[in-house]
Amino acid sequence: MSRTEYNAYNEIGGFETVERLVTAFYKRVSEHPTLIPLFPNDFKETARKQKQFLTQFLGGPPLYTEEFGHPMLRKRHLRFPIGNKEREAWLSCMSGAMEEIKLPEPWRELIFQRLSLTAHHMMNQDDLNMRGG
Repeated sequence: MSRTEYNAYNEIGGFETVERLVTAFYKRVSEHPTLIPLFPNDFKETARKQKQFLTQFLGGPPLYTEEFGHPMLRKRHLRFPIGNKEREAWLSCMSGAMEEIKLPEPWRELIFQRLSLTAHHMMNQDDLNMRGG
């Protein structure tokens, strides 16, 4: 969808909502045994980048691109092993964060669907190879 067709950013409450979502998300990440090893001890910079990315992803100003260039998410995350387990853990944390901040429907489902596609795209590990099978 184009930016004009899909602008969840304004509909959900803009940067304030994105900020609440990212805060709730990283609270979960910091407690998730699958995700803890993939993230730095201090979430401050990672959370700042995610706020910028989500702002842009949801139809708001292109904050991430203005500072870092094209997101190239898969390339930027290749150094981290991301298989089914990591993808599902990330999505679980995001779903819980969306629920916690009471992100309204239908935006919650639409955003989660788009993030699920993105999370699948980020996978760079074949779980069969990871298990030695």
